[in-house]
Amino acid sequence: MEALRTRLGGFAFGGDYNPEQWDRAVWREDVELMRRAGVNIVTLGVFAWASLEPEPGVFTFEWMDEVMDLLHSAGIAVDLATPTMAPPAWLSQKWPETLPVMADGETFGFGNRLHYDPSSPVYRERAAIITRALAERYSRHPALAMWHISNEYGPTAYNAESSVSFRAWLQREYGSLGALNDAWYTRFWSQTYTDWAQVDVPAVPRSWMNPARQLDFKRFVSDALLECFVAERDIVREYRDDLPVVTNFMRFYRNADYWKWAREEDAVALDIYPNPGEEDSWVSAALNFDLMRSLKGAPWVLMEQAASAVSQWKVNNVKRPGMMRAGSYQAIAHGSDTVLYFQWRASRGGHERFHSAMLPHSGTASRTWVEVEAFGNELPLIKDALGATSRSDIAVLFDWDAWWALTETHGLPRNEFDYPQLVTDHYRPLLEAHHGVDLVSFDSDLSGYRMLVIPNAYLITDRFIAELTRFVEGGGVVVCSFFSGVVDEVNQVRQPAYPGGLRGLIGGYVDEYWPARDAETFGVRFDDDGGSESTADWWQDSLHAESASVRAVYTSGLLDGRAAVLENAVGDGHVVYLGTRLEPAALARVLTGEAERAGIRSLVPDAPAHVEATLRESAGARFLFLVNHSETDAATVALPFAGRDLLAGTDVEDALTLAPLGVAVVRAQHS
Repeated sequence: MEALRTRLGGFAFGGDYNPEQWDRAVWREDVELMRRAGVNIVTLGVFAWASLEPEPGVFTFEWMDEVMDLLHSAGIAVDLATPTMAPPAWLSQKWPETLPVMADGETFGFGNRLHYDPSSPVYRERAAIITRALAERYSRHPALAMWHISNEYGPTAYNAESSVSFRAWLQREYGSLGALNDAWYTRFWSQTYTDWAQVDVPAVPRSWMNPARQLDFKRFVSDALLECFVAERDIVREYRDDLPVVTNFMRFYRNADYWKWAREEDAVALDIYPNPGEEDSWVSAALNFDLMRSLKGAPWVLMEQAASAVSQWKVNNVKRPGMMRAGSYQAIAHGSDTVLYFQWRASRGGHERFHSAMLPHSGTASRTWVEVEAFGNELPLIKDALGATSRSDIAVLFDWDAWWALTETHGLPRNEFDYPQLVTDHYRPLLEAHHGVDLVSFDSDLSGYRMLVIPNAYLITDRFIAELTRFVEGGGVVVCSFFSGVVDEVNQVRQPAYPGGLRGLIGGYVDEYWPARDAETFGVRFDDDGGSESTADWWQDSLHAESASVRAVYTSGLLDGRAAVLENAVGDGHVVYLGTRLEPAALARVLTGEAERAGIRSLVPDAPAHVEATLRESAGARFLFLVNHSETDAATVALPFAGRDLLAGTDVEDALTLAPLGVAVVRAQHS
């Protein structure tokens, strides 16, 4: 990313550009308006496979040559895409086996997008051909600044080729059928395999599916998609290896393990569309932004967002005046070095004809254009923050194996877990208390943190247990929620007694899991100075303390008087275990209280919860970002240091006031 930052000299600003949808006369107007809005980079060619290769092996690059030259002459860089997410009609017609078969056995036909089986040898061959042709022609073009490999990887296919690839993946993972049978516990229901040819992808069954098989299939799907990315990445790198190569991730996307993917990319990139009709959509946006920053521990790329409304929901609300600006600065506050949109000019036809764009159908007279133009010309005011990084003392676990095991298999005490929502519920109180938060995986190094939050990690790995033990023994604070540490990497229950993987750390065990009945609630009393009372619902552990002390007990129901929350000292640290789903206010008290015990200070402790505060730092400079997410209320924020508000162009000392949806970027006075 350093090469891109150096080339642009500021934050990247632009969006997807689809000139193949328009006459040449429009192209020059586009470029003139891009310059007027401060655009310095566009993504080109994402959906252009049919326009670049109208027949197999017949390439029509002349129009793209002209566009690339035109953009370069205007000083606008290009993020060039390989167009392999939208195969042309000739590919589906000539090789229908490339179309994905869905879990129900129906073929996903041509006419949408992502209509390919990622395991198909023919699809991979044709994707390599168009990628190589693009790399040969444009790798040395002066406009090229970044490679954008395909787009929003995601299809899951149940074709015959998928079964072949799945078997090969399993053979690499387990080595032998005996090891596979042991891992999948196939003696249950007489599912033992005696020949690799008997192993297929898990299409929809008439009854419940082997949970270990389901889990491994999710891992395989992620890896198969990643193989497609790596193949195209390696082709473009053959021709030039000094440009960043990325693909775009999606918000809370379950089909790809982004921790694994991030290791293969030069930077993390995200497409995200928070719903402006939901008052608190900024919270999940913040979590996704922090996840993107954490995946590589570095600034990242906001690849797509909407300038206003989208087109994929039942009701597509507009971003009201100021929301686009606030959301864009929010992404930068959490580590993005770019603000890009889908798309530059609104499409006249196709599914996304009502999806907003930087340049709407109504042109430069529109409110959206006025806001886009103003933001693009304001963005250089904070260019000194480019490349600045963030560090946090608090980490929250977000791991795809934990997600898949909890939600993609069946047969649990409750089968209604929503993993992203559970993580959000644990993240939100820390965000609203103005703490910086990183996300970590089972493979992360925890040594740089003071506090770790584990939301409902039903599956945990042996490596994570060892790392977690070292963390707590070294003085770390852990808050762990119910139904964690139950199974191992192959979805088998850890012995003896729940939670087998964490029993020593929480200082207790669970003899039975008690999902709550509909509308059932329980009283909970904490053993603090005031004996504070709260409620809980949805779940109860039948929890028994061993080495732990009891922090809270139930005050109603069949578990009245029994432990609801434990605390266990381990070495120089301690673990707090929550055996039920506490009401939000009680969960917030536990989390913020443990942060305080760990010596972690809020960045702006007295600011309202709807004001977001983050810190980015570089050599000799600190930048405080403040975003007021209220559409109606101004907010006064006491500042942690004096400095200069780069957007307002004024010096600030003790406090500043943010208008509704207002933003401030304060550079510390002595930095």
